[in-house]
Amino acid sequence: MRTLIADIVKKEGEKVELMGWVAVRRDHGKLIFIDLRDRSAMCQVVFIGKDKELYEKASQLRSEWVVKITGQVNKRPEKLVNPNLVTGAYEVLAEGLEILNEATTPPFDLGTDGMDVNEEVRMKYRYIDLRRARLQKNLRLRSKTLAAVDEYLKQNDFVEVETPILGKSTPEGARDYLVPVRTYPGKFYALPQAPQQYKQLLMVGGLERYFQVARCFRDEDTRGDRQPEFTQIDLEMSFVKKEDVLDILEGLMIDVVKKVYPEKHITQVPFPRLSHKEAMEKYGTDKPDLRKDKNDPNELAFSFIVDFPFYEWDEKEKKWDFAHNPFSMPGDGSLPDDKAELGGVRANQYDLALNGFEIVSGGIRNHKPELLKKAFSLLDYEDSVIIDKFGHMLEAMSYGAPPHGGAAFGFDRLMMILLNEPNIREVMAFPKTGDGRDLMMEAPSEVSKEQLRELHLEIKEEKKK
Repeated sequence: MRTLIADIVKKEGEKVELMGWVAVRRDHGKLIFIDLRDRSAMCQVVFIGKDKELYEKASQLRSEWVVKITGQVNKRPEKLVNPNLVTGAYEVLAEGLEILNEATTPPFDLGTDGMDVNEEVRMKYRYIDLRRARLQKNLRLRSKTLAAVDEYLKQNDFVEVETPILGKSTPEGARDYLVPVRTYPGKFYALPQAPQQYKQLLMVGGLERYFQVARCFRDEDTRGDRQPEFTQIDLEMSFVKKEDVLDILEGLMIDVVKKVYPEKHITQVPFPRLSHKEAMEKYGTDKPDLRKDKNDPNELAFSFIVDFPFYEWDEKEKKWDFAHNPFSMPGDGSLPDDKAELGGVRANQYDLALNGFEIVSGGIRNHKPELLKKAFSLLDYEDSVIIDKFGHMLEAMSYGAPPHGGAAFGFDRLMMILLNEPNIREVMAFPKTGDGRDLMMEAPSEVSKEQLRELHLEIKEEKKK
């Protein structure tokens, strides 16, 4: 029966069967040493020359070959203990070797943190890059963090509900990814920028407390803390005020840090609350970095930013637009009739900032259909457009929508900060490159003419100027 490498520390003098990857092979005359790696740890395996057949077989081993090794666990001499390995006080004297699979020489060294390797090479061979100790640690901590989030929210009576990936294209701040529909020529689904409308409809449906780990898609330029597809921890609550939601968000973060990152310390509890106006005037940003020591990788400075502008002037387009979320409730529960007053309207919206990044965005929602319709009308949306894009929401709100509010964590961004990584690609299993490509799967890619024909689509060459 297979033994995980980390468990050899409990098996001194016993025979074990190990399986994993050869990290390094070292020849020392009549001795061959290999470092063997599996999901749990790494250990040293020794092959001795007196067993010629086994020794010759071991001499063939190369980095990243997959092997099964049987042998006895022995204590290493005190002066040869490796303090950098959890198994460093032990080694396995090999008695049997089975080569399960050979491997081509990897395109880069897996013994480093990978930051010295060209990003495109790492993304092309991501399945090899993932064997790196740093990325293994990141993905395991990501999993533990999700488990802690799940546990906290369910203990607070939240119900996990999956919402659709294929939905309706609506104006929500970024470009949609569109999906043509074969059975309805000329019509399209849109991938969700967020589950915003569905989670509000769940409140209309009486769930009262909802959450999910949601995949979101936005066709916008990528950067270090942004990807075309990403993960949100999405939640919504009925019959609440702003402070009720903020209390849940604060409690969740404190609980996650305590359970998964005990080495880290939070600068201030309760989290400071700053108005948007105060944050901009004092720090010049709506996501201030309030750490006392910005060189301390274990300091976490959370702060809530509240009372955002409802509308903002778009200087490029010369028009007013929503500053945050069009579905938010105005701060005082009303909207002006005069457009000249739009700049003074505040929204019942809030963000949670952490170490200079926005990690949560949310708000108390507008659950009154006429007021929601007015929010769009003030931006010159015609009634026909409002009905076309949001008629389902307006109709739902007319059937007894409770007051409700919620928020969404940018989970990849949160993990980037907690793990002290420079960008979110380091905390995702299969991210896109900085320019939004998947080099491993060679996507985006062209499709066949037959596929286009089925979808009633035609690709037109852009005319050269």
